[in-house]
Amino acid sequence: KVSNLNFYLNVNMLRSLNYLILISFVLGCKTSYLTKPFDYSELPNKPYYEKKESWAVIPGAYPDELKVFEDFNKNEDVDIFYIYPTIFTNPKLSDWNADVFDADIRKDIISTAIKYQASCFSSVGNLYVPFYRQSHYRSFIDLNKNPDNYKSWEIAYNDIENAFVYYLNNYNNGKPIIIASHSQGSLLARRILKKFFDGKPLQNRLIAAYIPGIKILKEDFTEIKLMTNPEQFGGFVSWNTYKRNKLPKNYDLWYKGGVTSNPISWDSQKKIDNEFHLGLLYFDNKIYPKSLKIELIDGMVWTTIPKVPNRFFIILASFLTKKGKDFHFADINLFWEDIKQNSIVRINKWKEINQIK
Repeated sequence: KVSNLNFYLNVNMLRSLNYLILISFVLGCKTSYLTKPFDYSELPNKPYYEKKESWAVIPGAYPDELKVFEDFNKNEDVDIFYIYPTIFTNPKLSDWNADVFDADIRKDIISTAIKYQASCFSSVGNLYVPFYRQSHYRSFIDLNKNPDNYKSWEIAYNDIENAFVYYLNNYNNGKPIIIASHSQGSLLARRILKKFFDGKPLQNRLIAAYIPGIKILKEDFTEIKLMTNPEQFGGFVSWNTYKRNKLPKNYDLWYKGGVTSNPISWDSQKKIDNEFHLGLLYFDNKIYPKSLKIELIDGMVWTTIPKVPNRFFIILASFLTKKGKDFHFADINLFWEDIKQNSIVRINKWKEINQIK
């Protein structure tokens, strides 16, 4: 479950009713994707992480979209390594992996995933976001039916692993780490966690892994545990968000049985009222607290329609289309302030236990 087409709706769908109806019609239609056999010789240029141009975000060179959120009193002795979700969704492109040097792709990454997701960590610590040749959305539609999917996924993972190794060797300098991701990014983050952290010495420096947007199982890791207390550190949290009292047709395959953390209370509570919601990030760059209620079910966080400007159009979209009920695109920005504040709590607890001021 990795498409982030809805990122664009998050910014634009509220402009007018006519536009919303048009979008609803488009989303209601089955999309056909161009494709072709995977060919290594046609892959886009590889990013080299010793070059700043291969990083979407790196300390000292934050894009303008992050500067409005940056707090210069942040923990400079803590790093956040963030892996963005699927932005590469154009059905007219038959390429298997994104060209990270394409100006439009880079712009889309910065203006969507970086602005609405990674931004919640920009005031927490040193934020690192590598560009990577992510897989096209279509590679996740038929999942195991096409062996070329695996080839594409490996290209994406190899880029992220190369970026993480370079980061460890050149930027980290022994600092504690938060791993953050969403959707396709969480698929890759899971592999990074298993290879570099799970039962390894580096796990001692893991503050937390925020990996929503895919089905994660407790059994995916051996030593990295699910965190069920807001002050816990060294483990992971994950969730998937959907409209209250609704289930997608692929619920059993993509959701049921998966870890469902509470992204407001960060404990075992199954229902949370809106008074405890710290705030979502909206397209106007404002934080809206106390704007939604949630309920946890098997593999899913049910949410009410957020109380934000032009809420009527969001409600209408949820009735007009199936995708209007799916809050996958907002797994992070619905709980933007909650994630930010919780990460600070976990950082402070990690420092306390490790006697670091």
